[in-house]
Amino acid sequence: MKIYLAPLESVTGYIFRNAYHDIFGCIDKYYAPFVTPNQNAFLNRKEKKDVLPENNIDIPLVPQIMTNNSSCFAGCQKELVDLGYDEVNLNLGCPSATVVTKKKGAGFLAYPEELDQFLYEIFENSTSKISVKTRIGVEHPDEFYQLMEIYNKYPISELIIHPRIRQDFYNNKPNMKVFSEAVLSSKNPVVYNGDVNTPEDFYRISEEFPNINAIMIGRGILKNPGLPAMIKHNKSSYNIEETYKFMERLRRDYYELMKDEKNVLFKLKELWLYRCMVLKDGERLWKKMKKVKNFVEYENVLNKY
Repeated sequence: MKIYLAPLESVTGYIFRNAYHDIFGCIDKYYAPFVTPNQNAFLNRKEKKDVLPENNIDIPLVPQIMTNNSSCFAGCQKELVDLGYDEVNLNLGCPSATVVTKKKGAGFLAYPEELDQFLYEIFENSTSKISVKTRIGVEHPDEFYQLMEIYNKYPISELIIHPRIRQDFYNNKPNMKVFSEAVLSSKNPVVYNGDVNTPEDFYRISEEFPNINAIMIGRGILKNPGLPAMIKHNKSSYNIEETYKFMERLRRDYYELMKDEKNVLFKLKELWLYRCMVLKDGERLWKKMKKVKNFVEYENVLNKY
């Protein structure tokens, strides 16, 4: 069973991916955080830098596009194909209010007829494989049955299903009943995404759904960067030294890019927030970590921990 790294906005950019790939590996496919093309520009400077091949050497990367405009999608897809990519991913899962109110991400799911037309247009003259990352609806899980009828019309390379509705955000439990029915009814290869935090979670889903293509993990890897290695090597614990090496590599590479301790610490604290959720005495560590104002204080907190 393959392991994919989920795209996490502002977190899993090329700095993160390179550090992770060098230190941990064990990821079969990385998904870049979404780009949002418009009529004036398909990829802005920052977005293009994140997906440039020279910034992702030897990393199996799939760029993700979020739009409800087929012309913008096609233009962005062409630009990414010109960079050498043979697959792009469509984001139909982001639950953020600022995204949903623009009828993008999970918000597009509330307009099935328009979504159907959009998919028809982007597949009609597609220049690459297109995978789709989706939720099961906006307000009710039953919405997914109509959505699946739509998805089955098109040659989606992989249908990545996060079995929550938009209203759930990341709360409540994934709806495994709907996911199970989706696996049975999908004409396209299916990937599971949602709440994989331990090797046991991964093994349980693999055993229950042996015919799915892969399992995508996001926040579970932020909590425990060693999780994919534990899964692939059947280990019950992770290498804590590798985790600290990873965090130190991120500090070095982010500082080289930003030249500003405050901004680097903001990025690191975002990751430590997840790490502290699963660490022994993590709450105590987080209380100290969120107060640090410079690298000296940061190092002192880690040394005392």
